[in-house]
Amino acid sequence: MDLNKIVILISSVSFYAYTVYYFTSSKMKSEFKRFGLEKFGLFVIMLQFFGATGLMIGLKFNTLLTLSSLGLALLMFSGLIVRLKIKDSVWVSLPATFYMVLNAYIFIISIN
Repeated sequence: MDLNKIVILISSVSFYAYTVYYFTSSKMKSEFKRFGLEKFGLFVIMLQFFGATGLMIGLKFNTLLTLSSLGLALLMFSGLIVRLKIKDSVWVSLPATFYMVLNAYIFIISIN
C-alpha cells in the first residue's frame, strides 16, 4: 500500500472515530457547548461522517476523494478559527490543524 492510501485511511478512520466518540461520550457534546455551537454539533459530526465515507469511496472514485478532502479541510479550518476565537492554546488546537493540513494534502494529491 502506498503512502497516499495510508494517509487517506488515517484521515477517514480518524473521522469515523470522532463520529463514534460524539455519540458515546459527553465530552464532545460539551466541547460544542463550550464553542457556542451546541446546536451545530450533530450537523458537524454528520459532515465528518460523510467526509470520512467520501474518502473511503474516493479510493476508487477520485472526484469524490477531491470533494471529501476539500470539505474536511475546510471543516477543520473552520474548527481552527473557532478555537482561535475562543483563545484555545496551540496544543489544544493542534488536532484541528493536523487534520486540516492532512486533508489539504489529500486534496492536492487528488487533483494532480
